[in-house]
Amino acid sequence: MRSSIGISDVGCVRKNNEDSYLVDPKLGLYAVADGMGGAQAGELASQIAIESLREAVAAAPIRTHEALIHAFEHANTAVLETAAADPRLEGMGTTMICALETPNALLVGSVGDSRAWLFQDGHLSLVSNDQTWVNEVGRPLGIAEERLKVHPMRHVLTMAVGVSQLLRVQVYPLHPPAGSILLLSSDGLHGPLDDEDLEKVLSQPISLEARAHSFIEAAKKAGGPDNITVVLLEF
Repeated sequence: MRSSIGISDVGCVRKNNEDSYLVDPKLGLYAVADGMGGAQAGELASQIAIESLREAVAAAPIRTHEALIHAFEHANTAVLETAAADPRLEGMGTTMICALETPNALLVGSVGDSRAWLFQDGHLSLVSNDQTWVNEVGRPLGIAEERLKVHPMRHVLTMAVGVSQLLRVQVYPLHPPAGSILLLSSDGLHGPLDDEDLEKVLSQPISLEARAHSFIEAAKKAGGPDNITVVLLEF
């Protein structure tokens, strides 16, 4: 069984934690969700999405690309139906990123701006693509990175689980070599920390659990403006 760890922290600013995560080695499923919505709606959205994802993957007869997309769609429907049943939950939704072990590859599925990274041979590379206004509109328009950092649309998602019936799920097949590490994170980690910061933590000769705690500490030291969630999977 592969080594894995998940950890979440409220951060230094928020009053409640709207992130959820899953580490299920028996099912071969690992996930991070970052909820949004008023009151505790975001917290509920991320919890429902994670549990619905797990439920659908567990029920799938074969773990495939299509089965993973169906699991995301199942989660999307579950969040939408919960919100529709209670006016106080209107507008809730969540990002979600996951890794699913299949017979042929490790499949990374993503909706929103939570991220997946692969650390191998001392180098960190981003696996997923953010579904955000910045990434899908701002950059293609040629807006300078410095302007994008302060742009009024910089926090806008172009896709999330539980926001509409239409769902664009991005799936990335991976074949991680032995000794590599997959990092799943909410933007409470990769927002305040840059790639070099993340690579520095993963390069430390410490346990997987110690690395996870180091990520939380580093994000909080950088201000911890949002909830911070990390899932690590070592191959």
